[in-house]
Amino acid sequence: MLLLGIDIGTSSIKVAVVDAQTQQTIATAQYPEEEATIHAPHPGWAEQDPELWWAHTQQAFELCKKKANFQPLDISAIGIAYQMHGLVLVDKDQQLLRNSIIWCDSRAVSLGNEAFDQLGHEYCLSHLLNSPGNFTASKLAWVKQNEPECYAKIDKVMLPGDFIAMKLSSNITTSISALSEGVFWDFQSDTLSEALMDHYGFDRNLIPEIKPVFSEHGRVSSSAAALFGLKAGIPVSYKSGDQPNNALSLNVLEPGEVAATAGTSGVIYGISDQLSYDPQSRVNTFAHVNYTENEKRLGILLCINGTGSMNRWAKSLVAPGKSYDEINTAAKKIAIGAEGLRILPFGNGAERMLNNQIVGGHLQNIDFNLHSTPHIFRAVQEGIAFSFRYGLDIMRSNGLQPKVIRAGKANLFLSDLFLEAFVNSTGVPVELYENDGSVGAALGAGIGAGTYPNAAAAFSNIKALQLIEPNANLPYEDLYQDWLLHLESKIIKESSVSY
Repeated sequence: MLLLGIDIGTSSIKVAVVDAQTQQTIATAQYPEEEATIHAPHPGWAEQDPELWWAHTQQAFELCKKKANFQPLDISAIGIAYQMHGLVLVDKDQQLLRNSIIWCDSRAVSLGNEAFDQLGHEYCLSHLLNSPGNFTASKLAWVKQNEPECYAKIDKVMLPGDFIAMKLSSNITTSISALSEGVFWDFQSDTLSEALMDHYGFDRNLIPEIKPVFSEHGRVSSSAAALFGLKAGIPVSYKSGDQPNNALSLNVLEPGEVAATAGTSGVIYGISDQLSYDPQSRVNTFAHVNYTENEKRLGILLCINGTGSMNRWAKSLVAPGKSYDEINTAAKKIAIGAEGLRILPFGNGAERMLNNQIVGGHLQNIDFNLHSTPHIFRAVQEGIAFSFRYGLDIMRSNGLQPKVIRAGKANLFLSDLFLEAFVNSTGVPVELYENDGSVGAALGAGIGAGTYPNAAAAFSNIKALQLIEPNANLPYEDLYQDWLLHLESKIIKESSVSY
């Protein structure tokens, strides 16, 4: 029995085929090899074409079939992970109405701030556990206000994973976890937020049928089965945002457990059983994959918009012919602190943890006679690590005190330099695992299809590859405090910010 996982990322689509019995990956592939395009028609905007996600899913699966000898007809269930907070709109014929407004798009910030003020800060934080910000609901409000002809044609509002599930099954569903990440969910009543829907003037019929994360979200249609070589009728039995899915794939399910990623964006994601929130809404709380009305499991999420994207930008700008391994090796030869060079990695839209300010990316203290390309890469990775520390301190002030952080050995966590900077900046040990979002989605499909009795059983074979502990003799605390001074010179003080 095989399971198929699909991970709808910002940069590429990744798929994995997993043996349900052994939990071992049979094959994995991604498409495209180069990072997918993000369209930015105006400053602060970010869009992608969902039909390209669908085409790239097919291409990634074709690559997967070439890498290993397995029978697609043996696949018994499909799970989907996806980039969070994106807005996808279809009409009654399930045809796209516009490009998806994706997670790092900032156009709806003012509408979200206005809703925060008019609905009331206390209501939003205690009921939604977040301010509306530029989340999916506010993006939909932007379409309603600025593209009324498009809005009038909407039959269903979806997130990116819902679109791929629809293409596979012709069925559209959502979940409490998904609605909470769109900031549509009222945690006090455990229902759709009537106050938010009324404020924005949304029709309730725009919201798809609500199903548990681990459940049948549709069955593969005969036409989709023919495209992939699958058996028609197998279930799409799991859908989750990429960060809850990453936590699931690291077996982070219970209060106090913490996961991290450093891909296109950087995330720390911790589990709580309390309906808690940050008074300034700089970190966000969503329903985790195992949230139920009787057993609350909340994911507290810190997001930094530009981590891997900052590293990629620097590479393409100053070392386009080099591999990441080459630039990491060169950067490690530079002394800790990059001889005074400092990077603020905030050039990818409004930063939630900076009160939705657009601070921008900054390269500071440049000495033309001293600093070279390797200095830039050291400063970039240290600056990203320092931004994680800044966000983790916010989470600590709200009660999250991680004893260890679990992360997949991927993206920036492949860099020894970044690992050293991350562990010693945060002061928290890191456990590294073989971890992949598409593999997590495949195992999530097994949970949803009843192949496994529970989530713990699906990840019973997970083993840590490496434990990295802080070294008190390294000067990262002083360097962080210096970096913090640079950041504070760029951000607007809290007293003048409208949250």
